[in-house]
Parts: sequence; structure tokens; C-alpha cells
Amino acid sequence: MTRILLILFAALALWSCSDSSNDAAPNAGTAPPKLATHGVVPEYDATTFFQTTRYLLPAARGYAFSPDGTDLLVSSDETGVFEASGLPVAGGDTERLTSSSGNTVRAISWFPHDRRILYQFDEGGNELNHIYVREIDGSSRDLTPGDGLKAEFSGWVSDGSAFYLRTTERDRRVFDVYRYNAEDYSRELVFENPGLIISAVSNNGRWLALEKSSFFPDPDVFLVDLDSDDREPKLITRRDHTISRSISGFTPDDSRLIYLTDEFGEFKDAWAYDLETGKKSVLVDSDWDVLSVVYSRSGRYRAVSFNADASDDVVITDTRTDSTLELPPLPGGGLASVRFSHDDTKVAFILDSSTSPSNVHVLDLATMTQAQLTNALNAAIKPQHLVDTEVVRYESYDGLEIPAILYKPHGASADNPAPALVAVHGGPGGQSRTRYNAMFQHLVNHGYAVLAANNRGSSGYGKTFKHLDDQNHGDADLGDIVEAKRYLAGLPWVDGEKIGIIGGSYGGYMVVAALAFEPDVFHVGIDIFGVTNWIRTLRNIPPWWEPFKDSLYGEMGDPSTDEERLRAISPLFHAKNIRVPLLVVQGANDPRVLQVESDEIVEAVRSNGVPVEYIVFPDEGHGFRKRENRITASDAYIKFLDRHLRGEGDQS
Repeated sequence: MTRILLILFAALALWSCSDSSNDAAPNAGTAPPKLATHGVVPEYDATTFFQTTRYLLPAARGYAFSPDGTDLLVSSDETGVFEASGLPVAGGDTERLTSSSGNTVRAISWFPHDRRILYQFDEGGNELNHIYVREIDGSSRDLTPGDGLKAEFSGWVSDGSAFYLRTTERDRRVFDVYRYNAEDYSRELVFENPGLIISAVSNNGRWLALEKSSFFPDPDVFLVDLDSDDREPKLITRRDHTISRSISGFTPDDSRLIYLTDEFGEFKDAWAYDLETGKKSVLVDSDWDVLSVVYSRSGRYRAVSFNADASDDVVITDTRTDSTLELPPLPGGGLASVRFSHDDTKVAFILDSSTSPSNVHVLDLATMTQAQLTNALNAAIKPQHLVDTEVVRYESYDGLEIPAILYKPHGASADNPAPALVAVHGGPGGQSRTRYNAMFQHLVNHGYAVLAANNRGSSGYGKTFKHLDDQNHGDADLGDIVEAKRYLAGLPWVDGEKIGIIGGSYGGYMVVAALAFEPDVFHVGIDIFGVTNWIRTLRNIPPWWEPFKDSLYGEMGDPSTDEERLRAISPLFHAKNIRVPLLVVQGANDPRVLQVESDEIVEAVRSNGVPVEYIVFPDEGHGFRKRENRITASDAYIKFLDRHLRGEGDQS
């Protein structure tokens, strides 16, 4: 489990999703692409950038490879929304396995012994996921029926006879754990949750690993022996609220629990807790955060993922010899989502970069030969027309070094300076990374520089950096964003008089906060489902966030005791200060940032006589799940910026 607040508010994977496909024509249905204003590469419209097919592999607790090893289970949005699909390991087209009627499906797992699959989806982005089984004949069945509940997958028992689901059906505030028979789907309640966070079930079904959000930054770790009568959670970590801990999972032989912690340094290492003796030992230490530890089914191979300066890195170890596998040459980019085949002969993974969307690869561990199974980038876009990122660092108001991801448009120069945007990620504990971002590439293709800032409070740069903004949001972190603008303005190829700000979720909050509290800094703002009233948002958290509430309040403040401070940092109450054009985007079904947040800020800023544009998507929640909506939004960004930042007049 990643950082609590990253789970709660980060919209990184939603508001800045990338998307590619192989068969779209450039600017479908429009005139051929014109030369961009910077005169170097052709402009592509949003349809071209977002006519892509994104691919995701199942989470590590599911089976990505089919039992016979011939197919991978992937989530693929060839239809415009994610569906579960089978991808042949030998190469070839995907086979769509689900039809969700416009809702976003996420593939969970093949069944271990046949071609049934588990998958999940919600309704219109309301985040109330149900778990379904797709039978071999193609029919589907909801395994978690009921209104208003949320369900999640927790893993398989090692022999494949049963799997575990957790649902909020008894109490909307917490997840209870059920064991399902893999043949007839009969189930039994194995753990009634007193208010903890369910993280992992051991392969033999005996152990349950849990976390507790007892103030920030991260929870304590508990174990429950499901074979015991009382099933009382046992604390296995030392209480210390300056330490971050999260559970990675159990080893295949169920001898140890692997968890990640920064107890002994700035970054998260992987530690092992011996289930028999209770002894703890370091498994992997690193100069960057360990993100996950994944084992092959037999335990022979171990893949450790790292967050290396905003990029993904993976080390695969043969545990029999304790030697690191030398991978064959791969296309440039970050390697992530490592998934092993049942027989340990192959490994699948995702590879992407700032100029290449995520593609699925398979590596044969015997021959060390690899094959790329997908080609995600739209064939209508020439790779040389995209922009590679540069990781930069700038000095903030107090001398702190701030990491950021810089996109420089082709042709930008001192003689042809580019307008620019500071982009703020979600979270607040999120991180901008060097992955492919169709929205950013679309902006840069139209001549806008982008600096994706990792202000203090961002993850990935150590625990000290992470906690520099605790209960100081809209102030300490906002100062870093102001300095990001000044950094951009100091670049010789940037037009310092034409710099705006864009962000989603917590980043959307930072957009409106910047316009309200630093009204002379930015020239325009684009707020994508951002919080504007922290008092209301914190009082109206979704019920299934209840176990996270202490952590959330520890980070942001408790509305029952900190109302004055929360009012002071909520831009809605200071909207009279906003005097530059604003574009607001909102999903009508958003359970995290309610639509009223955007309705009210739009009305308040319009009353200032300031130009405000407002887009509400009736079929979205906290982020963009549908391609057509990403296209609509991204086109709106360009038109808004051309009109109000670049100053090209009415672009409607």
C-alpha cells in the first residue's frame, strides 16, 4: 500500500492520463495538421494525442498470466474506456473479455486453473467498485451485490481453491474480509474489521496483514492469525509517528511478511518480519524509495521496484544464487509492474518513457530474449515530434532545492520564447514523474512549455522533504510553486509575461490557491476538480475513508478544531482576490471533491468580472476515465490558453 494521502487525493493517474493507439489518422475528420506557431513540428489535435490504447497489468496479488501461459490479462482502453482483455504472449491482437457499457473495468486476475477472470468496475466514476467473475462461456456475475458498498480484491490461496475479497457491505466505513470458494463462489466471513486497513492475506490463508492510520505520516502494522479463535490484531511495529510504513506482502512460503519503512533513513527500505520468531531484518536497502517487492510463484525470483528520481527502476534477483539478472537491451524508459508466469519461465512488465506510452513486454528467463507485445503510440504521431523530459532542480524561497520535470517545446528559443505552465500534481503527497503524459505532450506540441513541479510534501525525495508541508498547505508548498514560475521566467526561451498554472485534485486546489493568495504571479489558471473549501471537503469524506481519517486530518487539519486555519487556506473564501482568467473542470460523480466545490468557485470568480470557463462531465468522477472526455478537456485547455495566455483572440 502506498502513501495514505496519495491514495486519498492523488489524481495523478487520472487527470494527466496518457493514451495511444495504432490506427488513428492524424487529426481525424479535420484538415491536415498545420505548422505549429513555433514552426518546427506539425500541430496535432487532442484526438490524435488521445487516440491511443493504454495497457495495465493486474496488481501483483492477481495472476497476470493465464494458467497455460499463452495469454496475459490486461486492462486495455481500445474502446475508449478500460476493459479486460487477453493479450497473446506469442504476439497478436487482444481479445476483449468484458463489455462494461461505458464504465471503466480493471482486470484483477485469471483464475489459477482455468480461463475465468475476476474484474471490477464502478458506475460513472463513483468509486463504488463491485467484483465480477467472467465465466468461461462469457457470462458475468456480480460477486459483491448490493447498493452503496465498495469491494476490493485481496488475493488467492496458493492452491487456487479460494480467493479473498473485502467489502463494506456490513459497515460502509470499513472493509471486512470474505473467503470465496473458487468453484461455487460460496463464501465465509473470515475477519470482521474493527476499523483497520486491510493490506494482504498470506498464500496459505492463515495470516492477515493490516495497517492502522494512527495520525500521520503512515500506519502501524498489525498481524492477525486467522487460525486462532480470537483473531485479535497484533502490533508488530514500534509506535513512532515520524516513521513511514506500508505492507508489500507475504513471501511465497508464508515465512515472512515484507513491509517498507523509512525507519532507518530518509528513504523506504524493504524489511522482513519472520512470522515464526518475530525477528525483523533488512531485505533491500536503497538510496531511493523501494516501491514494491514481488516474488515469482515458487519464490525463485524477486523483483524490487524503486522510485529513482521520478523514474521507475527494477532489479530482478535469482534468490537461489542471490544474483541480479542481467536484462537484455530494452527501449529507454522506466520498467514497472513486473509479473511472473506460473512456471517461472517468463516475466511480463510495463515499459514507458516521456516519449513512449506504456507498452507490455515479455522476457523469457531461460534465453533472456524479450518481445514487445503492444505498440501504444498513435502511428499518426512521429516520435521525433514528441518532447523528452529533463529532470531539473530550482531553489525555493528558503533555499530548499525543488525537483521538477521540464518539457521544452521544439523551436523555443530566446528569439522565439514560449508561453509556459507550472503543473501541480495531486496528493498532496503525489509526485510528477517522467512517464508519458498525453496532456502535457499536447500542450507542448502547441508551443507551451511545462514545468511539473515536485513541491515540498511530494513523495519520492525522502521523509524530511515529504513532511515539510504538514499542516502548512497553501503556504509552504505554495511558495515552491511561486518560485517555479520565477524559475520558468528566468529561462531565456520562456516568455516570462505569459506563464499560467494547471493542476488536478490537490493540484487543482493549488491552482485556485495561487490565484487567490498570490494574485500577481500567474496570468491564467486551469483547475481540474480541485478542492476550494477544505472545511466542507474534510467533513464530507467518503465513508470508506474512515480508517484513513486520522492520517488525513493529521496532514490537513481537523475541521472540528482547525476551522479557522482551514478557512484561511481555502480559496473559496478569498475568491475576491482572483482577477485572471480561470478554467474549471469537474466530474459530476466525484465523491472526493464534490461538484458544489467547483460550482461555488466559478460563481464567486465570475462575480469579480473575471472570465471563467466551466466544464462539467456528467459521466466522470474524480478524474477522466473516458477517452472522449479527455479529448474534450485537452482541447478546451488549448483553446483557453490560446485565448487568454498566448493572446490570440477568440478561438471558439
